[in-house]
Amino acid sequence: MVSKTEEEQLIRLENQVENGGGGAWEYLCLVRKLKLRRSDRVFKYGSAILSDPKKRSALGLEEWTLYEQVAIAAMDCQRLDVAKEYIKILQGKFRESKRVGRLEAILLEAKGLWAEAEKAYSSLLEENQFDQVIHRRRVAMAKAQGNLSGAIEWLNKYLEIFMADHDAWRELAEIYVSLQMWVSLSLYKQAAFCYEELLLSHPTIPLYHLSYADVLYTLGGVENLHAAKKYYAATIDLTGGKNNRALFGICLCASALAQLTRGRNKDDKENSELQSLSAEALEKAYKQQSPTKVSVLSSALRSLKVSS
Repeated sequence: MVSKTEEEQLIRLENQVENGGGGAWEYLCLVRKLKLRRSDRVFKYGSAILSDPKKRSALGLEEWTLYEQVAIAAMDCQRLDVAKEYIKILQGKFRESKRVGRLEAILLEAKGLWAEAEKAYSSLLEENQFDQVIHRRRVAMAKAQGNLSGAIEWLNKYLEIFMADHDAWRELAEIYVSLQMWVSLSLYKQAAFCYEELLLSHPTIPLYHLSYADVLYTLGGVENLHAAKKYYAATIDLTGGKNNRALFGICLCASALAQLTRGRNKDDKENSELQSLSAEALEKAYKQQSPTKVSVLSSALRSLKVSS
């Protein structure tokens, strides 16, 4: 994640370059350091440096790093002619390089030559099964073709090796949730497992608590609803009480539990109190943030038999 200071530095350098004040190389280095794409700017600034022999020679060995960076940006910008040219230059300098071979495979993918790209990726993985970039490219390629079941397969294989990649766990969870619309409720259980992995390694990120709560609520049942309520509450706690979706989630859980646990006095009382507190916080937030929609919220809460 880019910090506010780093984002401000990027904007400052970008404005400096656009106004003719230099700083293109510093901008490109910062983008690379932060592992960002910013492909349009990288292509514009980087190709300008590479097309100037004096500026290019001043880079020393960094010249080749820039060729790689701009080649990737060129593919993102659909300037496949430029990408091909730069990859050819890298091939001439680094013969038999697996890193350049990876770029060639990505270019095949960018051209839509899926079978050829898959063959190239498979060959490269035979030589180095721990190449994260290639594993992730296979996932991206499957998604680009609309093959979500294939993307799931590649992500699961990837996570067998790189279990600490929380972005991959989140991506897998989101695919399971999207597929559930067309397949079966059991995929939500797979999504729940992914969010559990995320929460184990990143217990202070509100988004993971919220997403896990959503999945649990969808699965339903007393146990899952109680758990969902707990994770919605954690989201509220981690955001300082400023997450309306989590507040409404508590109202939904409490309403569903009231129907399932009717007659159990302790549960009834607890749910009623929690509903009222959440509804009160929600209405207060709506009055401040979106006063024209307070009536819509009130109507929704009444349909859940909730009052603040």
